[in-house]
Amino acid sequence: MQATINGLSTHYEISGEGPWITLSHSLACSSEMWKPQVELLKKHFTVLCYDTRGHGKTEATKGPYTLEQLADDAHALLQHLKIDKTHWMGLSMGGMIGQVLAIRHPECLDKVIIADSTGKAPPNGVAMWGERAQLARDKGMAALVEPTLGRWFTEPFHSSHPQVLKEIGALIAATPVEGYASCCTAIGLIDNLEGIKKLHHKALILVGDQDFATPVAASEAIHHNWVGSKLVVIKDAAHLSNLEQEKTYNDSISQFLIG
Repeated sequence: MQATINGLSTHYEISGEGPWITLSHSLACSSEMWKPQVELLKKHFTVLCYDTRGHGKTEATKGPYTLEQLADDAHALLQHLKIDKTHWMGLSMGGMIGQVLAIRHPECLDKVIIADSTGKAPPNGVAMWGERAQLARDKGMAALVEPTLGRWFTEPFHSSHPQVLKEIGALIAATPVEGYASCCTAIGLIDNLEGIKKLHHKALILVGDQDFATPVAASEAIHHNWVGSKLVVIKDAAHLSNLEQEKTYNDSISQFLIG
């Protein structure tokens, strides 16, 4: 489905029934990355999947973007759909958007899952993300497929799950350059750790033990600053832990959301 949100043609899908849960994807992906989780969650929840500004089937407006802007897009979509309160699950950039949404609009969220994400950019964050944005602008998204897949999955998974890599690689390649580059700017400036100290939502922090894109230490920092949160480190997983260790990931979110 498409709706005009903040003047932006936004793609979203709704499935299942029950309390609302909203899923927010990583940079250079789309809501397609959540297929294994949607199949699980729609048995218990009304699942809202949406494509972030500049990704998937959502319009890529001229950037740069900010995380506040991306969080406000999500909030406006919730308002459009008349969703007063929703659980939230975001991975990587989706986790960053969830943090900002919780800080700016705490009343609209119930339980929050932040997976393979960070609350603060490293000292070289602006430069690193600026280089990736420039690479996309100079050579197109095809140049980013292999190095991104190399960060997102462990080597054994590369060998044993070629179809998953093919599908995720296609999502990376299809991401609009403007959307990718503009979100890189937003990510390079993330600084949420002070803000999340004020939050009181029940939160689950998940991270792959071999995630070098957003290392375990980054999730530990979120956990230490988010009062009452729970941290789960997933063995033998890199950045897209929801796909690489689907069962462990799904068991963790089920226990947190359903009990």
